[in-house]
Order: sequence, then structure tokens, then C-alpha cells
Amino acid sequence: MGLPDLGRFSDPSILILSSLAGGTKHGYAIMEDVESIAHVRLGTGTLYGAIARLEEHGLIEALPAEGRGRRPYRLTAAGIAFLREQLTGMEALATLGLRRLATL
Repeated sequence: MGLPDLGRFSDPSILILSSLAGGTKHGYAIMEDVESIAHVRLGTGTLYGAIARLEEHGLIEALPAEGRGRRPYRLTAAGIAFLREQLTGMEALATLGLRRLATL
């Protein structure tokens, strides 16, 4: 019997911030990068809804549109600090979980 499909345990906002930690990107490039690094395909509604919330909270900022009207985004200082805090917490949880699994 196979494992149930419980979906991915991932937050679109963290995935988007992690993508932008690699450099400035427009929406489609973020979507492609997230898929390559996390094997998660964000739908356009999910992507742009999360981008709007991240921008609203000052964690990312839009830059002037490039060719073909594509608008790139980049992390702000607050976004960098927030992402670092979130990933550090995830790292601590992963370390603890792996340590506990090792005892089984």
C-alpha cells in the first residue's frame, strides 16, 4: 500500500521569497524557479496573490517594468530578515525531527 497524497507542506510566500533570494525575477521566472528548487508548481492566482501580500507587507518591492511589460520583484531588507528568521526556524525543526527519527 502506497503513502497517501497529503500534498506539499509548503508556503507560497516562503517559496517566493526563497526564489527572490537568488536575485530579481518577474512572476513567470519566480514560478519556474520555485518549480525547479522545490518541485512545486504555483498557479498564477496563488503566485500573484502571494506577491501582492508580500509587497503589501514590505517584504518585496516591484521594480519598473521591463520589455514586454514584465515587472521584476526583489527582496527588501525586511524581506531578507523575515526569510532568514523563517528558514532558521525550519532548519531547527528539521534538525529536531531528523534526530527523533534516528531513534526509531
